[in-house]
Amino acid sequence: MRICLIAAALIAAPMLSACGGDEAPAVTQAELSKSLQDKGLSNPQLADCAAQVFLDSGMSQDGLRVMVSNAQSGDPAKLLGEDDAAKVSAAQSKIAADCVRLGS
Repeated sequence: MRICLIAAALIAAPMLSACGGDEAPAVTQAELSKSLQDKGLSNPQLADCAAQVFLDSGMSQDGLRVMVSNAQSGDPAKLLGEDDAAKVSAAQSKIAADCVRLGS
């Protein structure tokens, strides 16, 4: 009986793990730029640069999805994990240094 249960578990494991591949596609620079523009960043060059800085910051895909979400309730930064929040802060400094000159 125990052998049958172990065999059933070994057969079922690969089938069950195959069902978990429904990840959302990665957030692209274009999506993030459009989202920043939709949220009030009117200069497309500045939005493109900022989006690339956020992508290069190493933020998680979940964090990037929070940034592109259209949810207007509350502060989206509160939805970010501690690691992503730190990366956003560092990215904002880099955007101020590297991208703002493009918006002029």
